[in-house]
Amino acid sequence: MPDTFIRIDNEEVLMNQPLQNMQYSADALFLMIGAVMIFSMHAGFAFLEAGSVRTKNQVNALVKIFADWSVSTVAYFLIGFPIAYGISFWGNAGSILNMINGTATEGARGFDLLHCFFLTTFAACVPAIVSGGIAERARFWPQVAAGGLFTGLAYPFFESFVWGRFGAFQGWIKGFSGAPFHDFAGSVVVHSMGGWLALPAIIILGPRIGRWVNGKSIAIPASNIPYLSLGSWILSIGWFGFNVMSAQRFQGISGLVAVNSLFAMVGGVLFAIVFSRNDPGFAHNGALAGLIAICAGSDIVHPFGAFLIGGIGALIFVYGYKFETERLKIDDVLGVWPLHGVAGSWGGIAAGIFGARALGGVGGISFLAQCSGTFAAIGYASVVGAAVYLALKYTVGIRLSREEELRGSDISIHRVSAYPEQDFGTGSSPALIEQKSVAHPARVPAVSERVAE
Repeated sequence: MPDTFIRIDNEEVLMNQPLQNMQYSADALFLMIGAVMIFSMHAGFAFLEAGSVRTKNQVNALVKIFADWSVSTVAYFLIGFPIAYGISFWGNAGSILNMINGTATEGARGFDLLHCFFLTTFAACVPAIVSGGIAERARFWPQVAAGGLFTGLAYPFFESFVWGRFGAFQGWIKGFSGAPFHDFAGSVVVHSMGGWLALPAIIILGPRIGRWVNGKSIAIPASNIPYLSLGSWILSIGWFGFNVMSAQRFQGISGLVAVNSLFAMVGGVLFAIVFSRNDPGFAHNGALAGLIAICAGSDIVHPFGAFLIGGIGALIFVYGYKFETERLKIDDVLGVWPLHGVAGSWGGIAAGIFGARALGGVGGISFLAQCSGTFAAIGYASVVGAAVYLALKYTVGIRLSREEELRGSDISIHRVSAYPEQDFGTGSSPALIEQKSVAHPARVPAVSERVAE
């Protein structure tokens, strides 16, 4: 069997054909497993939102996440992935099957296709994050369209600067800081981006009816803590694919990334439980805050550093959510701005602190570079989010009418309740359900909304 040279980490390695084929197969399988694990996280997003909103909006939460995923898949495949990496799939099936980094390679096992699938799961997190912030009062199709714009254009454009083909941004940062911006698994590129895109949307959309009455805050509690908990657990488990599989090659797998993810998660849980006095919502979101914060530096920090990064991320969420909702009066239903936007930004900056050798890290990191990349993402996402939602507001509109919001998204948009037998009797048709909900609106809105009326 003839020997073949392949390039691994910019070095030519002698490998015979059977071993080379095995390497291609292992890389393809690695990406596929990672993609499926992260895809499962979208069920976590769905149940986290369904458990956090009122029962009259649960169906909408579940359908919206699936719709966002579907539109994101098409938008990223056709537009986003080519923007970020310069690779498109317009050839025949045989040619795109044998592509690695856009180059025809016999035996590639569809590596580029799987790479696109894998990165689609990251891109689709952005509209899923935004969805939680604007829940219970946003129109369905305008939000789905916004998600398509984010995954097809806005997100991959920034992705291309950090992970993709446009290296000028990283070269610029390295030029004045001594190191490139480091974001191993997307604390900033994915989560901070999603949270800061969501903030303008939440502000432009405005608060839910009854959230504040005569200037007084009226809490709207989560409808289903078990759903919320299930969402957190699904996300947490899938996150090990999100972080570990960010190596994107079988040979790059790292036990350090896995253990750091674990320590950041439990740090987030413990800090949230202690400082929120056992609040279940903060406990389950604390796990997510820890995992969000550790993404950037999961490959370069010590597990003890990861524990602190995750714990501080949870504190950012606990106190940030209270400050956002009670002081700033921003009605962020799932707290996506402090959870993803601020905790994700903390993760980017934290990599520049705990990644230093003096604190047990691997080194080769720059605090200045981490701050520069993080604040660039904040500025970019804030401007894009404001532009998209202002354009939608003044063209097609982005908010449900008062009657639709009081009735609930489930009936108003999907013409079905999450619990039709319980609410309206067995066998009720969608038309009858809508008729009853309009005739008796007090059966659907929460107590806080009835006070507002």
